[in-house]
Amino acid sequence: MAQSKKTTGAAQPVTADGGSAEPPASWKPTASAKSKATTFRWIAAVLWIIAIATEAVAIFWVLRQRVFVGEDGQLLRNPDTGLLEQSTATAQFPQWAFITLIVMLVIIAALSITGSILWKKANHLDPARKSETMRFFVQNQLGAIIAIIAFLPLIILIFLNKDMDKGQKTTAGIVGIVLAAVAVMFGIDFNPASVEQYTADQSAVIQLLGQDEVVWVAGGSVYHVCDQVSDIQTGSEKITGTTAEAVEAGKQRLTLKFASEMRACDLTVPENADEIADALREIQAGNVDTLLPQPVWADPADAPIVVEDAPAE
Repeated sequence: MAQSKKTTGAAQPVTADGGSAEPPASWKPTASAKSKATTFRWIAAVLWIIAIATEAVAIFWVLRQRVFVGEDGQLLRNPDTGLLEQSTATAQFPQWAFITLIVMLVIIAALSITGSILWKKANHLDPARKSETMRFFVQNQLGAIIAIIAFLPLIILIFLNKDMDKGQKTTAGIVGIVLAAVAVMFGIDFNPASVEQYTADQSAVIQLLGQDEVVWVAGGSVYHVCDQVSDIQTGSEKITGTTAEAVEAGKQRLTLKFASEMRACDLTVPENADEIADALREIQAGNVDTLLPQPVWADPADAPIVVEDAPAE
């Protein structure tokens, strides 16, 4: 892969041929990825607002619907006593309202799930920092939180409704619980991305190759350090760019098979490649406090870039 262009400035890490490379102080999304993430978040927010508004309509209008039977005071025979009694008016939940309620539950689920899918896509394009614990949790699990808000009050009021008959209440309650569970599952991000994870991948790439340049194809979820490996000999166009551009293209991480890929491109492999891969595996799994080892080269002259340790604070 080509060497990075020379830049000027003090304290820049240098490549083996005397050039310099921009150090990754912290991974940042591309401008277009950030714009796309913002659009996804706005659309998700609108869908969630509509879902909660639909829930409000179901609570304050649909569940309050009732029809009264027996208002004419006609005589009825009590089958237990055989005596005639005058009927009294009783409230019932109308069938049209029951059907409307089921439809609204489905609509709420569809809006909640679609919003969650878009929100998670935005978070992988423009992630939060895991070091900001509360923000990281809320940002990545907001879809599940919204799903709970959009369903839980409605489900509780369905079971508390005194006008529904047993069959209506059971059916609506089960449908609501199942749809809520599905919406919550779609809202949970079981493997959220973080700035720290993306920074670790970027740092590894720069230390291994001397610059932030990787390659990927349309399929798959990882990016690569060599364009000669079999994984990307798919007939699709091979795209070269930065790690941030790879993330924008939907590639979530650096391949852990970077050592064999470097050999395929006749690049020198560090002696501690397995140790680096193990650390990246831990970081990519969410353990961002894991130390990323510095590559150890058999011959220091093989190092594609020299990056000195920052002074201790």
